[in-house]
Amino acid sequence: MNRTAELDREPARPGDGAAAVPAMPWLRGPDYGRIKVGNDRVERRGTFAISAVPGRKAEREAVARLANCTRQGEPSDNMEATTRKIAAIIFDSITEGVFTTDHDCRITSFNRAAEQMTGFTREQAVGRYCFDIFRTEICQTRCALRHTLADGKPISNVHVTIMTRDGRPLPISVSTTILRDKRGKVVGAVEFFRDLSVEEALRERLSRMDAFANLRSNNDRMQRMLDLLPEVAAAECNVLIHGSSGTGKELVAQAIHNLSPRRHGPYIRVNCAALPPTLLESELFGYVKGAFTDAKRDKPGQFQVASGGTLLLDEIAEMPLAIQVKLLRVLNNGEFQPLGSTQTQHTDARILTSTNRNIEAMVEEDAFREDLYYRINVVNLEVPPLRERLEDLPRLVSHFIEQFRGKRRKPIVRVSNDVMALLRRYDWPGNIRELENAVEHAFVLCRADVIEVEHLPERIATEARKHASSPTRFGDSSAEAVIRECLARNDGDRGKAARELGMHRSTLWRKMCQYGIRIP
Repeated sequence: MNRTAELDREPARPGDGAAAVPAMPWLRGPDYGRIKVGNDRVERRGTFAISAVPGRKAEREAVARLANCTRQGEPSDNMEATTRKIAAIIFDSITEGVFTTDHDCRITSFNRAAEQMTGFTREQAVGRYCFDIFRTEICQTRCALRHTLADGKPISNVHVTIMTRDGRPLPISVSTTILRDKRGKVVGAVEFFRDLSVEEALRERLSRMDAFANLRSNNDRMQRMLDLLPEVAAAECNVLIHGSSGTGKELVAQAIHNLSPRRHGPYIRVNCAALPPTLLESELFGYVKGAFTDAKRDKPGQFQVASGGTLLLDEIAEMPLAIQVKLLRVLNNGEFQPLGSTQTQHTDARILTSTNRNIEAMVEEDAFREDLYYRINVVNLEVPPLRERLEDLPRLVSHFIEQFRGKRRKPIVRVSNDVMALLRRYDWPGNIRELENAVEHAFVLCRADVIEVEHLPERIATEARKHASSPTRFGDSSAEAVIRECLARNDGDRGKAARELGMHRSTLWRKMCQYGIRIP
């Protein structure tokens, strides 16, 4: 509980160094009679006061005073000893992690919550540099504690990820403030940190659920693939997801995980193309202390971390042949050995794989193991490129507009019909990822509420104009379905629908008559 105690005897007077604060319930303290954990005022006994202020900023200032056990006046030795005991009890009762440092960022105190979150005991932490304990991505470049020591200004709610003693990443929120002695001299700094792992897990889970919703499609081929996902997810077999870069293969993998019995377990993605062979092997299988230089502690691999959940091996075709042999063993019986270890470990993680390359051709060229290919290819899901599902363009554009409207805080609500017609004529080699980038580019330039052609990236507008005389493309769905959807979106306005489809009004009218489409 983030409270510090106030010793009750008489109200604090102006100039005593104690400010008026809101109050809290009564507590009992040894040798003090009643200790008030305050509502309207700071109360004090003799010449000593420990103040507590609810509310994040005031609370932290109070705990900073408590951590330094500020003395006001000259209490007796017994009073000082008892007060320090109370301060220590309260310091260790705070649910946030709290530690103090000197000017050189050496830790001088470390509370119980900090021990529980980091895995380091107080004895292990005190006397060491804080960056040796927390090992965050900002320690050597944008350290919040160093900034506070340098300019005296507090910093609040900086989100970072620390490495716990057992090598586990832990997201936390960090706040810092200056630590002063009774004369007001700066003697160090205090850092408060809060565990964000539950919030991050919830946010990640919600994003995964949203990802499945984003897979809805008007394309017949895409819809047939999506209809298979519940059965594929329930079967828990190995799945190979194939498709061009940017088509949404990872979203399909997330959807399979969300629909499977493993949905409450971990979902982990490893990009096989992003890591060199040695790092990829240690990332997947882990290592033990002493396995190589700087291996100072055991580190679990992703196969172990994903046990009970799902592991996506993205860009599986880029995996070196030497690692493919070890992966085959995992797929056969769930066994693997961490680097530097002679002990066999087991995992029951479900393995999903994805690629944008033709693995069958790679097998023929001996660039990919044939036995591994058949092992991962129990079910093959093909994600069509955007140029073959252009009927999804309006829905995707609307989704990205909604996404960037909240992020950029701009009142943009739609694209013009001319823009939609132009987007239909573009070939989209970068698929959905390129479309997302194009909409974000338009958000940067657009100052009105409708995106026009001049707001699009020049390469897209130029390339699309080259095909201005070509027939309108409808993707894999029938022209009738696209025309009906376009008319519905434009409230039956044939002129707007014709401009969006890139055809003359009379051409649209003839097609409507051909398909028996009537406007109410």
